[in-house]
Amino acid sequence: MTTPESIEPQYTLLTAVSRLDELRMREAMSGDTDTPDRAELLELLALSEVVARKASYGRQLTVRSAREAGASWSQIGAALGTSKQAAWEAHTRWIDGQAAAYGRPGQMGFDAADVAEARALAGEPEER
Repeated sequence: MTTPESIEPQYTLLTAVSRLDELRMREAMSGDTDTPDRAELLELLALSEVVARKASYGRQLTVRSAREAGASWSQIGAALGTSKQAAWEAHTRWIDGQAAAYGRPGQMGFDAADVAEARALAGEPEER
């Protein structure tokens, strides 16, 4: 069965987007002889989730880099099209997710020291 977990290791964000685009174009051209079959449509759904996960992870890494570079939560929120509070909350949820992933097979996650460093860098929404 095709799941995001089963296909995620074989794709980078760029290769997943490329394959997603290929399948989506074939789906949009339905009626042609090259219409995706059921397996490819399920792959398309799973790839959509893989792309969303990888993009979200990359976004949070960039948020962290922006904080390291001295960006305020107001600036980060503006760049994301949201409030500073919402940007900060999303980032702290990501940190929590990384902490929960630590030690799970196939996942890296953050150990206690990484979590403490990430939380210190994140600070509070009114800081910086």
